Amino acid sequence: MLPRKTVTAGIAIAVTMISVPALAFAAKGATAQDDTPYSIAQANAQAVADPPQGLVDAVSRDLGITGPQAETRLVNEAAAAALEPALRARLGVSYAGSWVTGPTSTPVTATTDRSQVAAIAEAGVQARVVARSLSSLDQAKAALDAASAKAPKSAPVWYVDVVDNTVVVLSSNPAKAAAWVKASGAGTSAVQVVRSAEKPTLFYDVRGGDAYYIGSGTRCSVGFSVTKAGSQGGFVSAGHCGTAGSSTSGSNRVAMGTFRGSSFPGNDYSWVEVNSQWTPTGVVYGYSAGILPVRGSTVAQVGSAVCRAGSTTGYHCGSVQQLNASVTYQEGTVSGVTRTNVCAEPGDSGGSFISGDQAQGVTSGGSGNCSSGGTTYFQPVNEILSTYGLTLATQGGGPGPTSTPTVTTTVPGGTWAAGTTYTAGATVTYGGSTYRCLQGHTAQPGWEPPNVPALWQRA
Repeated sequence: MLPRKTVTAGIAIAVTMISVPALAFAAKGATAQDDTPYSIAQANAQAVADPPQGLVDAVSRDLGITGPQAETRLVNEAAAAALEPALRARLGVSYAGSWVTGPTSTPVTATTDRSQVAAIAEAGVQARVVARSLSSLDQAKAALDAASAKAPKSAPVWYVDVVDNTVVVLSSNPAKAAAWVKASGAGTSAVQVVRSAEKPTLFYDVRGGDAYYIGSGTRCSVGFSVTKAGSQGGFVSAGHCGTAGSSTSGSNRVAMGTFRGSSFPGNDYSWVEVNSQWTPTGVVYGYSAGILPVRGSTVAQVGSAVCRAGSTTGYHCGSVQQLNASVTYQEGTVSGVTRTNVCAEPGDSGGSFISGDQAQGVTSGGSGNCSSGGTTYFQPVNEILSTYGLTLATQGGGPGPTSTPTVTTTVPGGTWAAGTTYTAGATVTYGGSTYRCLQGHTAQPGWEPPNVPALWQRA
């Protein structure tokens, strides 16, 4: 293959690609075709790799390749990653980086020493001869890092590009960026300034139980993450926390979003649409209890254990006292709330009530405190979802229910049965799993073991 000319910052680099016909890029289930270190690593990767079909489908979809290509790609990438440390050590100061290329991830390793090409080829990897070692590129970038305080705002990104054997600076004003590069001492021959409109911003997770602020300072707590129309992210909270159109910021005081709906009194619920810096997640921050998954919104029955997360008092638990209660505050009456003996204090408003991994509702109000105990009411989450056409965010990013789930009395290969009275400690099977009864009850449709963690625990 003829040399390919790559121009970086005014310097021409002769790049030679050495093909290795003996490489065998095996598909899943195949065996290595030779005994190069790469093919051995590839075979080992095949032996242990069994990518979930969802991963294969996602790689195929998002990279625009076929399913078999995606499977092969995953094996080849694992093999290339396993072999890279050995190649780096073998090439020493001449090592110039490794990468994969093409739909099935052909491995490539670069060197500044042409005499090392044979060693790379013997490993079963394509070789590329370049002008600069990886260590020299890293040194140039380190010089830019050291000068980062003086970097113009128009140059927010710089990185080592091993494929083009250069350090790249992205900037909307190349002239200013070039002047900064020169002043940094990084060496202009190793750095390429590329015009770019990229303006990176931080991303933050929306988590139940976290604090958020309304306007200039009022604080409430996030209930549960939601999406609307399948894409727009947000969260639900209490209606008394803010009115439609009010702006919000996160616990870090970074701009977060806007109230799109709010109802109080009568109800006590709201939903906030967040901006693109914030990502809804199907979890609740349980403070001392850690990060808790949200997997649905099946209603916990009277007597069930229920816990609350809020930004003032953290995480506290109790039990459901009554469903469909009405409570009168100074501002008016709120109906259809659930009464609990879980404590809460100002600032906890809007925070998550959760039973097991099932979302229950958002904190409204109550009496007492977390020193002496108290009573707290929550607005059921399923009503909020239904009112605003929202979908609950669940762990793993998948959609949750938009209302109370449809129940079934079918027992998939198990001994659990609706209408049966169970005592604490009794065991049943359901859906191929064994469950132990936590508290005595008579089973009803909708109370299947996976749906009511307050009644059943997976054994």
